[in-house]
Amino acid sequence: MDVKSRNYLLKNRQALEKDIKTSYIMDHMISDEVLTLQDEEKVKQQNTQKERAAMLINIILTKDNNSYRSFYNALLNEGYRDLAALLQDGIPAISSGNGKSSMDGMTSYVKTTLCEGGVPQRPVVFVTRPKLVDAIKQKLCCLGNDPGWVTVYGMAGCGKTVLTAEALRDHQLLEDYFPGGVHWISVGKQDKAGLLIKLQNLCSRLEHDCTLSQRPPLNIEEAKDRLRVLMLRKYPRSLLILDDIWDSWVLKAFDNQCQVLITSRDRSVTDAVAGNKYEVHVESGLAHEKGLEILSLFVNTKISELPEQANCLVRECKGSPLVISLIGALLRDFPSRWEYYLKQLQNKQFKRIRKSSSYDYEALDEAMSISVEQLNDNCKDYYKDLSILPKDVKVPTKVLCILWDMETEEVEDILQEFVNKSLLFCDRNGKSFHYYLHDLQLDFLIEKNRNQLQELHKNIVNQYKKYYKLNTPVPSQEDCMYWYNFLAYHMAGANMQKELHDLMFSLDWIKAKTELVGPAHLIHEYVEYSSILDQKNSTVRENFQEFLSLNGHLLGRQPFPDVIQLGLCQPETSEVYQQAKLHAQRETGAFYLEWINKKSLKNLYRLVVRPHRDAVYHACFSKDRQRIASCGADKTLQVFKAESGERLLEISAHDDEILCCTFSADGEFVATCSADKKVKVWNSRTGQCKCVYEEHSEQVNCCQFNNRSGQYLLATCSNDTYIKLWDLNKKYCRNTMIGHVSSVNHCRFSPNDEYVASCSTDGTVKLWEARSGNERKSIEVKDFFKNADEQTDDVEVLVKCCSWSRNGNMILVVAKNKLLLWNIKSLSKVAYCRGHMSWVHCVTFSPDGSLFLTSSDDQTVRIWETKKVCKSSDAVLKSELDVVFHDGEVMILAIYNQKHLQLLNGNTDSVVMQTAAQGSPISCCCLSEDLKFAAFGQESGTIKVLQLLDGKVLKSQEAYRMSVQHCRFTSDCQTLISSAHDSVIQVWNWQLDECVFLKGHKEAIKDFRLLENSKLLSWSFDGTVKVWNITTGNTEKDFACHGGAVLSCAVSPDGSKFSSTSADKTAKIWDILTGALLHFCSPVTLDEGEPTHGGWVTGLSFSPDSKMLVSSGGYLKWWNVTTGESLQTFYTNGTNLKSIHVSPNFKLYVTVDNLGILYVLQKL
Repeated sequence: MDVKSRNYLLKNRQALEKDIKTSYIMDHMISDEVLTLQDEEKVKQQNTQKERAAMLINIILTKDNNSYRSFYNALLNEGYRDLAALLQDGIPAISSGNGKSSMDGMTSYVKTTLCEGGVPQRPVVFVTRPKLVDAIKQKLCCLGNDPGWVTVYGMAGCGKTVLTAEALRDHQLLEDYFPGGVHWISVGKQDKAGLLIKLQNLCSRLEHDCTLSQRPPLNIEEAKDRLRVLMLRKYPRSLLILDDIWDSWVLKAFDNQCQVLITSRDRSVTDAVAGNKYEVHVESGLAHEKGLEILSLFVNTKISELPEQANCLVRECKGSPLVISLIGALLRDFPSRWEYYLKQLQNKQFKRIRKSSSYDYEALDEAMSISVEQLNDNCKDYYKDLSILPKDVKVPTKVLCILWDMETEEVEDILQEFVNKSLLFCDRNGKSFHYYLHDLQLDFLIEKNRNQLQELHKNIVNQYKKYYKLNTPVPSQEDCMYWYNFLAYHMAGANMQKELHDLMFSLDWIKAKTELVGPAHLIHEYVEYSSILDQKNSTVRENFQEFLSLNGHLLGRQPFPDVIQLGLCQPETSEVYQQAKLHAQRETGAFYLEWINKKSLKNLYRLVVRPHRDAVYHACFSKDRQRIASCGADKTLQVFKAESGERLLEISAHDDEILCCTFSADGEFVATCSADKKVKVWNSRTGQCKCVYEEHSEQVNCCQFNNRSGQYLLATCSNDTYIKLWDLNKKYCRNTMIGHVSSVNHCRFSPNDEYVASCSTDGTVKLWEARSGNERKSIEVKDFFKNADEQTDDVEVLVKCCSWSRNGNMILVVAKNKLLLWNIKSLSKVAYCRGHMSWVHCVTFSPDGSLFLTSSDDQTVRIWETKKVCKSSDAVLKSELDVVFHDGEVMILAIYNQKHLQLLNGNTDSVVMQTAAQGSPISCCCLSEDLKFAAFGQESGTIKVLQLLDGKVLKSQEAYRMSVQHCRFTSDCQTLISSAHDSVIQVWNWQLDECVFLKGHKEAIKDFRLLENSKLLSWSFDGTVKVWNITTGNTEKDFACHGGAVLSCAVSPDGSKFSSTSADKTAKIWDILTGALLHFCSPVTLDEGEPTHGGWVTGLSFSPDSKMLVSSGGYLKWWNVTTGESLQTFYTNGTNLKSIHVSPNFKLYVTVDNLGILYVLQKL
């Protein structure tokens, strides 16, 4: 052995001895012919695991380079990736023999690549089919460096998977064509929720060594995007293998310009995707000679010496490798039973009770039936238990340990018996073994045990409950993901209504599951199992489903939000709220908030409907706003009333998913376009089809009528990169607009019909002249997204869609689950909305611009009020307000409609007093502590003091030449302190009409706070904090706190500390006496580069005992001052909270968001 290799073994000896189990590692090394049976015996004689590992290493040290390589590969195969990594740099260089290890010609490079990629091992007995293997290799080479698809197709059970895996065991192929590795994913027949789980698993596998492990993607679109980035950035020139594809729509999730090999029963499955395509056909049966070869290997006899019945057996097996393997395994145990098994096969005793299976394979059924009969009674029962395993899922050993209440080794022994008999397959690509059945075997078991399935499901649920009692599995346990994904499936299979009810309506389960996989799968389960969950009534399920839908955008965040706190924000009649309240009351020491005035909140959305059975891709208003049309993945077009959601029309309109629909200007027609490449126009009242256009060569993503009545023009755009204009009266394409370099996702006429806007995957929005079809303007959208807290490593911004405002000045742009409103002329962002939990597919203004509609993967259509989400909104509370906590009452002074002052009672949410309109808009306001006076500053620079009893103005002063920013009464109510957007603070004794000016800051004052003994703390955009004496006007202390502007400060009640927050998105806690920095609360971290406060920190307040701190910013956050830990987060509907007002006992909190929604929160 090389010196370097020896040194690596010796250096890491301790770690290896501590962790490895020798038996499976030795199996690998014996099969590689580097370890002898005598060596194995020596190791086994040692008493402890550690001694056995030490002996094995001693033996390896006496051997050559091949044993080092074999040991390294064995570690990888058995899931000791971290230990293998320690030895990686010591792998000896491969000599001229091209590193061929053992007899099968596989190099260590190939073993490592296939093991890391999850490629299945060879079956127990394996015969090569060189012609087919070479054909697959040849087609893979044809891909070259271009994206494309290789389809290996043939009947079920014909060996597609084994042949594909064999083709990849080629050093040259992997090194020359796929140096980025291979990534195998077993897909099978899936619905959308199942596919999402597969994608989440694949993404987490590909990200396993990322320093920042991201949360799982929350929907298929996001997973597709994540996968695209990973394949492009981290795994260029790699191969993705999708095993057992049933439906073409599944492939769209992997259509990412990468190289893909798929196995399928359907050769046309790749018709729906773009790129180069190659095919390999696998004949349904093995050649007769190959069948005999398998039998000869099982019984360890030369082909020429097989008995004459062998020929008949192969013929009866119809050439199926799976069936021949089952019979071969039986003959290995009973070599004299050739005649007996042949008769059994010919008798066809096993009859399907119903032909419910997807296949009708009599030979397989017979072989399975015979094999199962040969098992002893105990094993028969264990094998029967496998009937309820979900299809295409590899099950960890631990799940079966729980099911059978046994130790791992006992379970592995039983399952190995099934593997040896070809009744089960085993995957060793992880720390433990995973087991799975072939589809055909599972079909057989389901059919055979149909009457007992409910009992079997019941058994696994009871065993789970017995093992976990009242706890939930934790992510570090290997069986954890299985239970989160399939426990509800087993409960539903057992028809255990109470247990399913308790599980699905438990906030603990929701928290644990959404934290791991996001909310989409849970919502799918609410829909899937609604018939069981709704046996008493459907209200509870609807409450939970709505809770997840409306909070889904928060449940994807890091750090994960507190589900109990989100539940407390639900309406009080909701079951979610009632459960959350119980939880909050039970948990001692936890910090929760009750939103006292939430009843007054009218939701941002006016209507939420669920017209479809799957994702909604588009929704639009008719011109008169009376009707809404929607379409989606269920291939239907729906028309319903905008006020009530009542359905008017349902049409099965296309052969594939419908991607868009649009009303004509007079409401007479609705056009639809689809992934089936067709565009259709329908009568919107009768549902009759008027015409069909078929000129696009790829799926059509969007269709849009012009805005003028009388002339019917329709714009469509497609993955073929073209936008086409159709005249309905002439029935042909009038114009084709060429200019985008990638799929065009969306197109829209401008309000005056002069222009068409189009959005593309190439990251641009283009404006075209409708008449000539010429390009007028191109906007690079990704440049604007750089400031939107976007993930920096995104390769491109996929612009999903856009919508013009009525005057043509604004355009709404959508990417992922974000909506952004842009002003076309100034190209500045006007608003930013959150609400959908999943990717948004479409956004449309209503004709008058007052509402807009969005539709999303979360199966909802939402109507939003434009003025409520735009920042320039007038008819809401301004975010400057003052609060006085008086005898248990919360009194709030707020600016209403810019010209009035309103006094509100926060407990009852009622208006106590409103002043007459002022001449100049009001910019700030304050209350005196005794609730006798109020003061306000105006944009004109005037400050006024008024009497609250009757609203009469007592004093007025023209204090500034610019808008007044802040004003505050001193505790004796005689002095009013104010600041504008300059560097001076004004102290005005309004009763004596005397003024003192505090000068010293170099830039504008951000805000100030009154301290005791005539002291004042002020902070400024110059990054400093100062302490003043307001009687003399002198500075007493000076702190240089931050590099950026200081946004807010708070002083602890004992006067010993103050905290400062800054535009650099950090919060710091200081000692007032010494000026020392005590804590640094919030470095920027976490998902999508989002700071922990969700933006600038704008307000802070300490608790009376100085142990807690509350901060406002993008949302509200409570902190432990001693540790700097976050205690609770409260997410508001809007963002940009300007300030936080706190009662003296630190139990009531008041703030207002940028939508003008007022929050009065009470600590529970």
